[in-house]
Amino acid sequence: MVGSLVLVWIFICLVFLFIRIQRPKNFPPGPRPVPIFGNLFQLNITNPLKDFDKFAERYGNVYSLYFGGRPAVILNGFKAVKEALVTKAADFSGRPQNILISDVTKGKGVIFVDYNSEWKEHRRFALTTLRNFGMGKQSMEERILGETEHLVECLEKSVGGTMDPQTFFHNATSNIIYLVLFGTRYNYGNETLNMYIKRITETTKIANGPWGMIYDTFPFLRGLPLPFKKAVANFEVLKMITSKMIDKYKPSRVQGEQENFVGCYLDELDKRGNDGSSFNEGQLARYIVDLHAAGTDTTSNTLLTAFLYLITHPDIQERCQQEIDEVLEGKAHVSFEDRQKMPYVQAVMHESQRLGSTVPLSVPHCTTSDTELMGYSIPKGTIIYPNLYSVLNEESQWKFPHKFNPANFLNEKGQFEKPEAFMPFSVGPRSCLGEGLARMELFLILVTLLRRFQFLWPEDAGEPDFTPVYGITLTPKPYRMGIRLRQPVR
Repeated sequence: MVGSLVLVWIFICLVFLFIRIQRPKNFPPGPRPVPIFGNLFQLNITNPLKDFDKFAERYGNVYSLYFGGRPAVILNGFKAVKEALVTKAADFSGRPQNILISDVTKGKGVIFVDYNSEWKEHRRFALTTLRNFGMGKQSMEERILGETEHLVECLEKSVGGTMDPQTFFHNATSNIIYLVLFGTRYNYGNETLNMYIKRITETTKIANGPWGMIYDTFPFLRGLPLPFKKAVANFEVLKMITSKMIDKYKPSRVQGEQENFVGCYLDELDKRGNDGSSFNEGQLARYIVDLHAAGTDTTSNTLLTAFLYLITHPDIQERCQQEIDEVLEGKAHVSFEDRQKMPYVQAVMHESQRLGSTVPLSVPHCTTSDTELMGYSIPKGTIIYPNLYSVLNEESQWKFPHKFNPANFLNEKGQFEKPEAFMPFSVGPRSCLGEGLARMELFLILVTLLRRFQFLWPEDAGEPDFTPVYGITLTPKPYRMGIRLRQPVR
């Protein structure tokens, strides 16, 4: 019996010896991986951000981890992230394939597509269309302000009491995206709207949670009926719903009247004909899912973060309201241009984005060729994780890196200033497509609601917990907020 156990241990040791993971020459350092599992057991897979900080302290701001036998490089701090995503953007703008999120989307859409001509063509189309459709223009502003009226109506029903803002902000940002994409909106509580949001939220949590990591690390488990299968099923449902929405929209579409994103894309299809390009209706459906997912979860979570800090810092909320009242005196509603006269409100908005760090690890990048970074050699096809969370909390970049303080965005004269290390939307060619829309949404919603209402931390709610829930996006833990009506707007 003892002899058999000894033989088993000898066999295990031999297996580990012969399949030992070898680092490429001059590859970034990191904790030693074990065969099959890599560094999986050295990470808290429910929230690895603290582990990433710990490894950076030991190995430097560019270090490596192994997920199974597959290497990845983590970039910590402003200098490393900027050099990779801006200075050497072409080398670091790929998207890793053969991981859960890329398999779910099947290489279509725009966010998870690899760095190639099809991606460049579709990104260029999206940027041009959103800009022409009203990114930063009056038409977009009117759509957002129209949705804020529904938010005000909803909040007025809770005046004198408390409410859960979780679905409240998700519904609003989702509707704004629908207005951009289809020119339509849903009533809050609508079954289709709720199901769409639920499946997007669930899929992002799976993709960046323990089951997503297991899928990426152990390919031989992918055929089993494990929870990561839910992400695939969810995406198929989202694609089906979107295709039906496109079909429903077509009869009312007027060719050439580019009133929304879908209409612009269909016009582009008519113009191109069957030219062999990647433009087709199947791609459009995946495109819409990408844009809707990216534009809903991130903006709504930033608003949740902003209001969590505003209700727990009443002095900051009051100062915002004083500035809003002064600038908007006599005006029926805010306009996006008013931000130029509201440095403190802008600072609060940006500080919410900084401390919220909504997409902490960006979307995974991948090297498109053999390259170098800060003295290390990184082979083609290496997964790259830009740790934006580390940049947004870096002590050398911020006056108050670990606390909520609008002074991080104000100079000595009280004027708004945005440091270069502010990169919640990432940077470089793969930065967020909807940054302009998100900034407009955040400002117009924040100002409209603060002008009309006072928000409070409920007396019976206990101590606030600012620890976020980790996922592709960081989400504040559920909370309730009290609603009081301010003095009527003059």
